[in-house]
Amino acid sequence: MDDVKLHAFMDRLVGDMGGAAIMANVILGDELGLYRAMADGEPVTPERLAERTHCNARLVREWLSGQAASGYIEHDRGRFRLPEEQAMALADENSPVYVAGGAVVLASMFLDKDKVVHAMRGDGALSWADHHPCLFSGTERFFRPGYRANLVSAWLPALDGVVPRLEQGAKVADVGCGHGASTVIMAQAYPKSTFHGFDFHAGSIEQARQRAAEAGVGSRVRFTQAAARDFPGSDFDLVCFFDCLHDMGDPVGAARHAHEALKPGGTVLLVEPFANDELDQNLNPVGRLYYAASTCICTPNSLSQEVGLGLGAQAGERRLKHVFADAGFTRFRRATETPFNLVLEARK
Repeated sequence: MDDVKLHAFMDRLVGDMGGAAIMANVILGDELGLYRAMADGEPVTPERLAERTHCNARLVREWLSGQAASGYIEHDRGRFRLPEEQAMALADENSPVYVAGGAVVLASMFLDKDKVVHAMRGDGALSWADHHPCLFSGTERFFRPGYRANLVSAWLPALDGVVPRLEQGAKVADVGCGHGASTVIMAQAYPKSTFHGFDFHAGSIEQARQRAAEAGVGSRVRFTQAAARDFPGSDFDLVCFFDCLHDMGDPVGAARHAHEALKPGGTVLLVEPFANDELDQNLNPVGRLYYAASTCICTPNSLSQEVGLGLGAQAGERRLKHVFADAGFTRFRRATETPFNLVLEARK
């Protein structure tokens, strides 16, 4: 027994337990508006923050103390302050680094723990639709800031010849669209194009339709409940898969159907969680987050469907390239990347 290694591991484990506990408090801060009430960067007492948010002052004091212990907010002589940098991540939903809303995804992992246990002791299957509803809203809120920051400004321009087609008027499919965040962003940016969002989850399609109406793009956006392997339509200029292909039971079938649905010379935009090709290259904070989510959400969903390939959220570019080669694509490349995303292009 190496006592030094034991104590070092216990320090890490206790730190991780504290991180898990503080994430529950991040969800509280987001839902109760505590971060937003501190977004002006001015020091505030627990009592004053409680008044602003109509919360119990004693519990607000405890919440603030935990936030200060985590380094999320600053404390000085009984007053607490949310710095501008932290506010970008915790209080401003329009910020490209806003993550507080996505913390709800972690809540679903705990709420659905018994279902995951059952899956792990059985055939591994747990469908997306059988998760707690907070997963669906949390997933949208986790990915939407990145889409807003990168989709129109960087990802689409990184594809060969796609932006001019969108500007002139293209036909676009957004497969696995969820609540439609990516679809609506593209529709707002390219008013001459039409967009078709597809998802197998009925509840997400209903939310997507509402989002499109609220954004004023409902006349150019249609959302349809359909599976990735047989969504309707043809002659698409662009088919998109945003953070969803690895969740599918038959990603090869989905890619093959995209190939069939594209115009000659059409393009697939594939956005996937960032991953290197080898496990040892993914043993880092981003890999830890994605492997953990994949254990509870992504891979069980794939195993619940036909084929059940189980790519997982850390599939990596090499394996994804094989998927598209098997589907009939002859051109596949990395168009760009972020610390959290691989942005890949496949051409018909």
